[in-house]
Amino acid sequence: MARKIRMGMIGGSLDAFIGAVHRRGAALDGEVELVCGAFSSNPEKSKATGEALYLPANRVYGSFEEMILKEKELPEGERMDFVTIVTPNHVHFAAAKMALENGFHVVSDKPATLNTEEVYLLRDIIEKSGLIYCLTHNYCAYPMVKEAKQMIKNGVIGKVRKVIVEYPQGWLSQLLEATGQKQAGWRTDPARCGAAGGVGDIGTHAENLAEYITGLKITEICADLTIFVEGRQLDDDANMLLRFDNGAKGILHNSQICNGEENDLNIRIYGEFGGLKWKQMDPNTLILTNQEKGSRIIRTGVGDLSPQAQAHTRQPAGHPEGYIETFASIYRNFSYALRARWGEVAKENAAGGLAGESEILTGGYNPEIHDFPGIEEGIRGMVFIDTVVKSNEAGAVWTKVEEH
Repeated sequence: MARKIRMGMIGGSLDAFIGAVHRRGAALDGEVELVCGAFSSNPEKSKATGEALYLPANRVYGSFEEMILKEKELPEGERMDFVTIVTPNHVHFAAAKMALENGFHVVSDKPATLNTEEVYLLRDIIEKSGLIYCLTHNYCAYPMVKEAKQMIKNGVIGKVRKVIVEYPQGWLSQLLEATGQKQAGWRTDPARCGAAGGVGDIGTHAENLAEYITGLKITEICADLTIFVEGRQLDDDANMLLRFDNGAKGILHNSQICNGEENDLNIRIYGEFGGLKWKQMDPNTLILTNQEKGSRIIRTGVGDLSPQAQAHTRQPAGHPEGYIETFASIYRNFSYALRARWGEVAKENAAGGLAGESEILTGGYNPEIHDFPGIEEGIRGMVFIDTVVKSNEAGAVWTKVEEH
């Protein structure tokens, strides 16, 4: 019996930003339906959100602990299949841990955890559970990001020599957290955000984008962090030099005090034979540069693109796709992976003379095309944060990126 995959949400109340983004993205391809939620640590806010989303009252919970335990008690044909975690950072680990240990797959907003100690514990829990864990580094799901990755993999620009990645915003140019603004409040609070502010919030996106497109790993960082806004507890501006594992050099800057900037994540990558440029605020355009031949504009939905780019393109050329669609692609790919897992279980059950709910099959899942970030990207993000903080505290010295 084919059906939609059932999602339970942790966080994402009516006054939250990212919860609504996840709900829209998850629903876009018709693979996933929201069936329950613990939308706030405030039970009344959770209840009000559930009512606004037309959920049954008995599937709206006052805490994630209550939701996981009560959903587990439901019959297999009714309970949620996975949880999506859209809370501030300090809740990510506890929610993911409990979900996995009770048999539920996990989709989590980034960063994976509050600190590095938690992320390694989480990796062990995921491995022990055998369940699927997805981290929503959504920018890697743009079609032109997929195309850029494949072009570098296929040697179009040759060996990568230089990477420049930027993520400037201006929304925290003033002490917005002092006004009671919820999004500013937790992002500038070490207890809820972690050891870094802007670096953890948007710098990790820049780091992930650079490593995803190039296929390289950052090995050393020289970082200078600043708190420009008086009274703020965490960094609101960061400037870094990077070294990559193939010898390439890089520059990464992220800032939330670039007054007037919106959300200008962008990357430039230069190799032996050419370069690539991409901007999140013009996501359907990728520019291939060459010293002798000049620039070539590559557009989403136009020409002979890679299977990876084509698989993440929903609209005909000229019809803009954007931010919500990147979340949709991650949820769709996660859903395909989950259905493929169910298919494997169904085959095992059939071989053993068993049948049941697990007989939900899908065709066409290809992990090389339908990829999504997981715990390894989560570890890279947390180690990146730690390395940046260490480098800055030591006086902006070169510091090795070390995993264990």
